[in-house]
Amino acid sequence: MTNNRFWQITAQLIAVFLAAVVVTLLWGNLNRNLQQLGIQLGFDFLQQQASFDIGETLIAYKPTDTYSRALWVGLINSLRVALLGIFLTTIVGISAGIARLSDNWLVRNITVLYIEIFRNTPLLLQLLFWYFAVFLSFPASENKVSLWGLGYLSQNGLELPWFTLSPEFSALLLGLTFYTGAFIAEIVRGGIQSVSKGQWEAARSLGLKPGLVMRLVIFPQALRVIIPPLTSQYLNLTKNSSLAIAIGYPDVYFVASTSFNQTGRAVEIMLLIMLTYLTLSLTISLIMNLFNHAVQIQER
Repeated sequence: MTNNRFWQITAQLIAVFLAAVVVTLLWGNLNRNLQQLGIQLGFDFLQQQASFDIGETLIAYKPTDTYSRALWVGLINSLRVALLGIFLTTIVGISAGIARLSDNWLVRNITVLYIEIFRNTPLLLQLLFWYFAVFLSFPASENKVSLWGLGYLSQNGLELPWFTLSPEFSALLLGLTFYTGAFIAEIVRGGIQSVSKGQWEAARSLGLKPGLVMRLVIFPQALRVIIPPLTSQYLNLTKNSSLAIAIGYPDVYFVASTSFNQTGRAVEIMLLIMLTYLTLSLTISLIMNLFNHAVQIQER
């Protein structure tokens, strides 16, 4: 047992050492190539004037601000989409997953149709559909459509009493929500079906209604199976939000691409983008792992 433990630790240390050597060699090669091209690696450009406008901001920004300020604006826009997307796609996915098992023939087959269509068509195509075929086909702002007093729909987006959602943001949010929700629906269906039939029968024998059986007995047990693949879908949604560039929504990737075109600092900007998405992914993974640990059966 002790020898096995020793060799396991040794193998891990060797793997870490080899990874460090590879990274060092690649970094050294990158520096040499940049020096030959007369390019100095550095992030001083972040304090230079950005000189470009951003169409949608949640914090104050003007073209005379720095590149670092512009990237912060893009990051906040990305977080806005990711957080709302995770919230909405969870609702859509869970609802569709439960509806997929409904005894009602119409509900079950409508859900199957939704899942198969959205899961088997490219996300980029769906985003373009939502943007060009849906939101840009709405009437002009002077002929906007009323939503029963709750707001208005026009080519300017969804106008609510408290705020307005642009067509770019709305198309991206809906596209990510329904695309990821189709995958989550199948995860939820599989998790529910993994609960033994004895649990269903025991709950029904207590006289619980079907809704209470699902909410109090079946779904809490299914969470242990659902959460790990659900985490992957949350990560996919966050990373897929970078497709916002296709419809002009100014997320962090969109802003970074514009910054790269103006400064030519490809390496530095790619490193910033990688670090940004890595941080977001690790944060989501940490939160979901804590949640997964909380729902596991604790043996006494």
